[in-house]
Amino acid sequence: MSLLDSWTRDLHESEDGTTRPTYRKGTGPGVIVIHELPGLTSSVIDFGEEVADAGFTVVLPHLFGHPETQMNAGTLTGAFVQVCTSSEFTKLATGVTAPLATWLRSLARTLHGELGGPGVGALGMGFTGGFALAMMVDESVAAPVVAQPSVPFAIGRKRGADLNLSPADVDASAARVAAGCQVLGLRFRKDRATGTRFDTLRELLGDDFLGVEFEGKGHSTLIEHRQQEGIDRVLEFFEEKLKG
Repeated sequence: MSLLDSWTRDLHESEDGTTRPTYRKGTGPGVIVIHELPGLTSSVIDFGEEVADAGFTVVLPHLFGHPETQMNAGTLTGAFVQVCTSSEFTKLATGVTAPLATWLRSLARTLHGELGGPGVGALGMGFTGGFALAMMVDESVAAPVVAQPSVPFAIGRKRGADLNLSPADVDASAARVAAGCQVLGLRFRKDRATGTRFDTLRELLGDDFLGVEFEGKGHSTLIEHRQQEGIDRVLEFFEEKLKG
C-alpha cells in the first residue's frame, strides 16, 4: 500500500500557467509542507501526517524527485542533478528569490482563499528552507517556518549569510514581521549547510525571529535527524498563529 494512498492528489496551476502536483490531507487551517532533497520521502510524508493529525489541512507540493523515495546516496544525487539543471531553483546566486516562489505563493493564496482564517502555514526544509521566507511576502502566509535553510549553498561568507531573497523581498518580509508576522526557525548549531543565516535573520527581524537551535552537527531537524522539541515547537507555532 502506498503511503500517499490516503492523501488526495491534485494539480495546482499558478497565474503564470505553471502546474505542479500536490497531495492533501486533514481538516482545519492550511499548512504547506515543502519537502527537501531528495523529495517526498516517507519521513516527509510521516511528518505531514503528524501535522494533519494535529488538526490542520496539510498540502505537500511535489517539486522534484519521486514520491515515496528513500533517503540514500542515489536518490540524493538524482534529485540534486534535477534541481541544478532547473531554472526554477537558485543554488549559488545571492540577492535573488527563486522563481519557484511565485508558484508557492499562488498555492498559499488559493489554500487561504478556500479555508479562510488568518492565513496558512508555510514550512520549508533544507534546500527549500528559505521558501517559507519567500512565501511570507504574500499576506496569505501567517505562520512561516524556516527549517535548516541551506540555499544558496554556503560556499563563502556572502553565500552563507544570504537568505535566498531579492532585496525587495527582504524588505517585504521585514515589513510583514514588523506588522506582527513572526518567523520560526530551526537548525543544529554546527550544521555548516545553514551558514550564518540565523544571524542574518536575527539582525533583520530582531526578537520576532524565533530561533530554535539544537546541539550537534545534524541537519534535518524534523525528519531524518528528528528532534521532538522541534516538532512540538512547530505544532505550537501553527496552533497559535493559525487557530489562536
